[in-house]
Amino acid sequence: MATTLDKVDVVTVGVGWLGGIIAAECAKAGLKVRGLERGKERGTSDYYAVHDEFRYAIRYELMQDLSRETITFRNNAKMSALPMRVMGSFLLGEGLGGAGTHWNGHTWRFLPYDFQIKTMTDEKYGPNKLGKDYLIQDWGITYDELEPYFDKFEKTAGISGEDKNPFWGKRSNPYPTPPMKKSPELNRFEKATQNLGYHPFMLPSANLSEAYTNPDGEKINACQYCGFCERFGCEYGAKTSPEITVVPTAKKTGNYDIRFHSNVVEVLKQGNKVTGVRFIDTVTGEEFIQPAEVVVLTSYVMNNAKLLMVSNIGEQYDPATGRGTLGRSYCYQILPGATGFFDEQFNTFMGAGALGMTIDDFNGDSFDHSDLDFIHGASLSITQTGNRPIQFNPVPPDTPAWGAEFKKASIENYTRTLSIGGQGASMPHKNNYMTLDSKYKDAYGVPLLQLTYNFTDQDRNLQKYLTEKCAEIMKEMGPKTVVPSNPLTDYDIVPYQTTHNTGGTVMGNDPSTSVVNNWLQHWDAENLFVVGAGNFAHNGGYNPTGTVGALAYRAAEGIINYSKNGGSLV
Repeated sequence: MATTLDKVDVVTVGVGWLGGIIAAECAKAGLKVRGLERGKERGTSDYYAVHDEFRYAIRYELMQDLSRETITFRNNAKMSALPMRVMGSFLLGEGLGGAGTHWNGHTWRFLPYDFQIKTMTDEKYGPNKLGKDYLIQDWGITYDELEPYFDKFEKTAGISGEDKNPFWGKRSNPYPTPPMKKSPELNRFEKATQNLGYHPFMLPSANLSEAYTNPDGEKINACQYCGFCERFGCEYGAKTSPEITVVPTAKKTGNYDIRFHSNVVEVLKQGNKVTGVRFIDTVTGEEFIQPAEVVVLTSYVMNNAKLLMVSNIGEQYDPATGRGTLGRSYCYQILPGATGFFDEQFNTFMGAGALGMTIDDFNGDSFDHSDLDFIHGASLSITQTGNRPIQFNPVPPDTPAWGAEFKKASIENYTRTLSIGGQGASMPHKNNYMTLDSKYKDAYGVPLLQLTYNFTDQDRNLQKYLTEKCAEIMKEMGPKTVVPSNPLTDYDIVPYQTTHNTGGTVMGNDPSTSVVNNWLQHWDAENLFVVGAGNFAHNGGYNPTGTVGALAYRAAEGIINYSKNGGSLV
């Protein structure tokens, strides 16, 4: 029998960036907030001098235990979906900070075009640019409406950057801290892109260029360029994460507490409201009910969608009829690129997760698509994230995959290889979606989430076009050999690609095509808010975190207003 706990004003499911932002803002406003986190507590002190590639990057110390919960995957509805048994295409975080602990720190604002993509595409290219099988839609909010929340997130995180990109939206304020150091590799990219008539700028980074104190009084240190960012916690407290910003801010109010090892398995609903959540203590196996005036789903994209599905909140998307919104419009990301092999050596073993330079000349609608068979594009970047020896063994084409020749080529090219990569936009397609699996369950008896996904013609055409642009830039950088990325075939859940999954709980201004409104308030339960990259109506040409952070600040404002006044916020 479940034990019922004391009622709180707000409960968040997950304590990463989103749960932390909601908690900090609501607790500062006087609301009593409880965070439920199924992982363990952790912080900067846990990462001192732990540059252990095997433990963190290979054995996934900070990631979800797939033996307890995973997803099933198939390319199309005719295939049998099978469980993902090892981390592959994307990395599911767990524990305090979530994916905000092990991220690289790329912090972008989606483009004005992204938020009104349906309207702008139709106006410029006509309503049939992609065809009826693509579920393109506006987000129900504009860039200008979201800009103040972007600004707030960047100030909380102390983002290091420069406003030199002619293609992105107008900013109300400069970046809080200057851009990171420009290495010889980045200088080479900058010169090459300028020679080709493009517009390079330093990548906006949550690895801070200098020490910074944010508006809440939280201190973030300066990056040491050690090269252990992605898949690692920062031992210096220099990669902005929830544990050193929003979570301490929430705790200082006295209105916030966290229960760790608490896996939420159901959102409880009566009529047009939710009453709380049911969770299981993953250590003792005890079951609890957490009553709350407001429930906020702030866990990962897939878990937010799964919780709504198992709780029977909202109508499940059906690709056969097109009805329903829950699980609809799942998108991933397309990764065009090119690698160059050089004669000279570079210090590629050093770096930071977001040390890089970018061009947006082929992102969004900054270039003409009239004669192209795709829309949108990608930010094209060179990054120096710190190449580690286990996972990074670049060799030129036609090198044997093992043996003495492979070893020689691997050692020779370890510091003589540079790559340009694109974060490519992904458009929603009627056959790409999430639902519950009818066969497999997790360790708690809850059905696994089932992912049906494959690349589309839009994806393949975008990949081909932008890979050619990457190769053009790399050639201008002067390598002896240029190797473009391979063409897209079918999507495979192995190997790793990006942890940039979006959709499934899409936002909008129409309940027939969205799960939540533009305050991220659920259409079917006025005191339920669903926050995350699942709200994206498509995936853009950037990493999602900056846009997710802005949406979280807007949702927090909506939750506070709802707590005072009740009712729908739109």
